[in-house]
Amino acid sequence: MKISRRHALTATGLAALALAGCGGSAEEGDGASDGGSAGAAAEGTFPATVTTEFGDVTIEEAPVRVVALGWGDAEIALALGVQPVGASDWLGFGGDGQGPWAADLYDEDPTLIETLEPSFEAIAALEPDLILDVRGSGDQDRHDRLAEIATTVGIPPGGANWLTTMEDHVALVAGALGIPEKGEELLGEVDAAYADVAESHPEWEGRTVTAAARTSEGWGAYIEGGGRLETLARFGFVQNPTITELPADEGGFSVDISSENLDQLEADLIVAFPIYLEPDVITDDAQWQGLEAVQDGRAVVLSGELSNAFSASTPLASIHAAEQLTPLFEEALPAE
Repeated sequence: MKISRRHALTATGLAALALAGCGGSAEEGDGASDGGSAGAAAEGTFPATVTTEFGDVTIEEAPVRVVALGWGDAEIALALGVQPVGASDWLGFGGDGQGPWAADLYDEDPTLIETLEPSFEAIAALEPDLILDVRGSGDQDRHDRLAEIATTVGIPPGGANWLTTMEDHVALVAGALGIPEKGEELLGEVDAAYADVAESHPEWEGRTVTAAARTSEGWGAYIEGGGRLETLARFGFVQNPTITELPADEGGFSVDISSENLDQLEADLIVAFPIYLEPDVITDDAQWQGLEAVQDGRAVVLSGELSNAFSASTPLASIHAAEQLTPLFEEALPAE
């Protein structure tokens, strides 16, 4: 079954896009903070102009009260030293809405805002001077309503709803905060983390990989887009050519894999994870167990925190994923 955008963006958390309410954001008012954003934005250069799908957006002065609604927007702001007063919890972490890779970056928990259907009244009540909705649906009506509340930075040009690349994501958030150079530094840290791993494991260069997921509707494999294959490419792997040849919907980033054709997943390494299912739905599956890669120990099944980090395609999550995935890949593909 093709991994829908609904499933594919917030997986087990992060591979599946937000379910309505998305595991959810807290009730309105939970985790409320009366404080403003922390000091990095004040150090930026303003006015600052960024280009979005909805045109150029100019931020006239350093924002003090930032609301971050897009998937990963708050995490990137935090990584750049800015603490949103409101944020959406796409993975249902609760508390401050952040995964363990972004723990303790808030001085006070933000007010959590619903994901797919945010309360515009709750957002307005926070009196934001900047709204980030960078990795989101790109819906014109949503953008227009947010822009009535405060200056809003939406998705990048090209209409890549939910598929904003890490580079564009960081560039737009950092640009809106007046600190583009800090965004470049953050991306450099991600590049360095993966470069260190790749240089230490030259044996992975050019080996084939399949990134797959299992939902209640069946199996799917990822193609380019959404960050998963791009993450694996940083380790040196290349896409399983069988998957590359399968038809995908225009604008999609996954292909259907039937249980009868599960051998299409065969590659030097298979990285799989369940979406809103327990891992044993994969590991106990007879067809899965019959795969040569599985029998040889060249298959890794992710769950929980690591599945989320692998799918997130945000800087802090990616650095965390690089650290946690490396020993699993070493075990699956031991150096000769």
